[in-house]
Amino acid sequence: MPSDPRPRSRRTFLAASAAAAVAAATRAPGQSPGEKSPAAPVAPGKETGRTQARRMKIAEALPPSPGPLWRLVKQCGVDYAVGTSGGRTRSGDGTGRGEPPWSRPALERVKKLYEEGGFKLAVIEWRPPLGKAKLGLPGRDEEIATVCELVRNMGALEIPVWCYEWMVLGVLRTSSTLPARGGALATGYDHAQMKDLPLTKSGVVKDEQLWANLEYFLKRVLPVAEKAGVKLAMHPDDPPLSPIRGVARIMRSVENFQRLVDLVPSPSNGITLCQGNFTLMTDDLPGVIRQFGKQKKIFFVHFRDVRGTPEKYEETFHDDGKTDMVACMRAYRDIGFDGVCRPDHVPTMEGDSNDKPSYSTIGRLFAIGYIKGIEDAVYGERR
Repeated sequence: MPSDPRPRSRRTFLAASAAAAVAAATRAPGQSPGEKSPAAPVAPGKETGRTQARRMKIAEALPPSPGPLWRLVKQCGVDYAVGTSGGRTRSGDGTGRGEPPWSRPALERVKKLYEEGGFKLAVIEWRPPLGKAKLGLPGRDEEIATVCELVRNMGALEIPVWCYEWMVLGVLRTSSTLPARGGALATGYDHAQMKDLPLTKSGVVKDEQLWANLEYFLKRVLPVAEKAGVKLAMHPDDPPLSPIRGVARIMRSVENFQRLVDLVPSPSNGITLCQGNFTLMTDDLPGVIRQFGKQKKIFFVHFRDVRGTPEKYEETFHDDGKTDMVACMRAYRDIGFDGVCRPDHVPTMEGDSNDKPSYSTIGRLFAIGYIKGIEDAVYGERR
């Protein structure tokens, strides 16, 4: 966990967060972060607080180990947790009793731990091993059986969303120390540093191989998910670029995400709309939000931003990237999205350690304040 913010850093965060929220709320659609415009009018007598129905549920990814981050996030007004780290606590296995983290006793104890901290566990974002399932190798049925056990136990404990991915090589970055605003440190990807690297041990992996294995996986897991009342939310490839070192990455385009939800039709088959990746796939992210929102396929949101192209980009502060974040918030409002949204991938700020790039404690608090600010502004607009 990043180091605790110093008192001065916290004061700096609070001031910066408030300023960012106000600036975001007053930005018109299509404006760059530096431009100014009047705030949208609010209907006389209209409630502008957080009592309106069908708002997104702002959450944070929290390891199941209570500590300063938990308290800071709670102090920011966050009531929902996204479970991470394979359900493992400081004891090493999430339970202290040796059960696998996807077992019901382990999940039950982790859920109770979050609840004791004042959080509702709304999403599980770690995954049992899926390397064989993605590549169609012997042993994939055993991996899929483990996923089915996880999903059944999530349903029994009323944990409604599982965020998964289909990346053989996982999330890739080429730097975690890019200079950002005010000397903060950001992560980024530059394909020029990757394109000449040799093949991995997986060799050449083609698109259709991954699609066939994904269909095999979904046909076995989705019936279990439907019965359990759990939704599977596919995360995009990060970066959304293919191939890399000979390995295809199929969750790289808006068209491929439509193919995903059509591949095995199910009310449990949907997406994690990770804005940092989707904004690299399209010039109209609010339109994409509406496209999948009308189909009721957005199950989970990662609210973040980047600057650049799939071949070369850097992750940014939430108010300093390429995306009109206010227009995105309006799109979520218009589709009636009331699922879980969490900030993701923030620069490391002054006073924090960069030992966990993208997950600076102070950066996350800034992001929470920013999201809450534009949410209040957007939901207070006259419609």
